[in-house]
Amino acid sequence: MAFKTLDDLQVKGKRVLVRADLNVPVKDGIVTDATRIQRQAPTIKELADKGAKVIVLSHFDRPKGKVVPSMSLKVLVVPLSDAVGRKVAFADDCVGPKAEAAVDALKDGDVLLLENTRFHKGEEENDARLAKQLAALGDIFVNDAFSAAHRAHASTEGVARLLPNAAGRSMQAELQHLEKALGNPERPVMAVVGGAKVSTKIALLENLVARVETLVIGGAMANTFLAAQGVKVGKSLFEPDHRETARKIIHAANESGAAILLPTDVVVAREFKAGASSRTVPAGEIADDEMALDVGPDSIKAFENRLLTTRTLVWNGPFGAFETGPFDKGTVAAAKAVAAATKAGNLLSVAGGGDTVAALALAGVEEDFTYVSTAGGAFLEWLEGKSLPGVDALTTK
Repeated sequence: MAFKTLDDLQVKGKRVLVRADLNVPVKDGIVTDATRIQRQAPTIKELADKGAKVIVLSHFDRPKGKVVPSMSLKVLVVPLSDAVGRKVAFADDCVGPKAEAAVDALKDGDVLLLENTRFHKGEEENDARLAKQLAALGDIFVNDAFSAAHRAHASTEGVARLLPNAAGRSMQAELQHLEKALGNPERPVMAVVGGAKVSTKIALLENLVARVETLVIGGAMANTFLAAQGVKVGKSLFEPDHRETARKIIHAANESGAAILLPTDVVVAREFKAGASSRTVPAGEIADDEMALDVGPDSIKAFENRLLTTRTLVWNGPFGAFETGPFDKGTVAAAKAVAAATKAGNLLSVAGGGDTVAALALAGVEEDFTYVSTAGGAFLEWLEGKSLPGVDALTTK
């Protein structure tokens, strides 16, 4: 997609509405993870440096159309100011007299943060009236919130239809990397899909199996695939009702010529707790009172061997119950192998999803992947092949 970016805009003296995603975790008034703020800062700073009057829009939490003081964006003024390196003003509403007065007071290069868009019921309903009120505050709209692009909301899709618009730097990076990973990738392509349930990733698996050379199944969903092939999985977490789904995915892989990589050995334990006694067994030899909680060394070796001939990798979901030792070894080893191949210049690697990002951080390699998406649901829907309203509304060149 050839969409407009900040490079295509003349912003000096203009009121630029920036849809950011500042939905960060806050505890006792303190931001506990500022990653999303840091990702949005370059766009805001660049626009301010170019002399724009920057007006920042964001949602925060789920107030459900009501004013909830504990969900005010006011708590983010200082961390946002620190991130962009300049004072950030705040308005107690995102539309109406308070917002209008705050916008009117802006000088070139100033930054204003408006109150939580979700304090208005019309935000999540993509209400045309609210979209017009928001659009009236700006001359140009910049969407930098890929993580909210899968939602057709007034501040993401509605406003974009009413103003000249462009993608911000974070949105631009996300779209460009995803295009390289799945839109027009260097082949062969490998997708790693892990996590607990096949049922939550059916659309993802169906889309990927037709687009990759290798599909690696990890996590508890691998148990469902093994069970679908008649392998006894003991008391491992699996979905008996989705064995047929797994068989359909396997059939689709056979039709498309994709290889499906399932664990050949697994780490099992009788109980799931930190430091539990465990052993490694072939995938077909799980005892009735055991559960598979990680992949074994042979499975990782097979993954590493396949990685040697892979040029593009997309990763969503862990290989095992990585949050609990000793069941983190498979995920960590795989992450380090991908990071090494990427650093060597042999691989383009894109990863996303909350558990995946946490797993890469645990392995200490999140900086070594080509791109790590913090977009969550939007990243998943992109991988599923779904259209994203916030992206579709962007002006193409």
